[in-house]
Amino acid sequence: MKPISARIPKTIVRGSVIEACDNSGAKKVYLISVKRSKTRKGRYPAAGVGDLINVSVIKGAPGIRKQVVPAVIVRQRKEFRRPDGTRIKFEDNAVVVCKDEKGNPKGTIIKGPIAREVAERWPAIGKLAKIMV
Repeated sequence: MKPISARIPKTIVRGSVIEACDNSGAKKVYLISVKRSKTRKGRYPAAGVGDLINVSVIKGAPGIRKQVVPAVIVRQRKEFRRPDGTRIKFEDNAVVVCKDEKGNPKGTIIKGPIAREVAERWPAIGKLAKIMV
């Protein structure tokens, strides 16, 4: 997994309900845990764009509902700064549901734009994206 060039604020906390932006069958997911995150004792784990998370599907197709699956955050509302000085923010928080921990997406289409930092870290998700900001 490659490092991300931008400084991403970790603003999506455990317990957040996030929209899924692919055609995997999931509509809304509940954030359970953040993979590869270290934090202080008692602090809720938080995630930002490009992070791998574990989610529970709370709304969607009956076959995928009530399952715990990995996902990658592709959009976040909180703005973040790139090394060239530009600031990027999206109008919603969104994830792409994955098949495995390596970031291979379960769906075949990603709806809406994704951050360029996600495509750097997860090339399989970057290939499916139509719009990259």
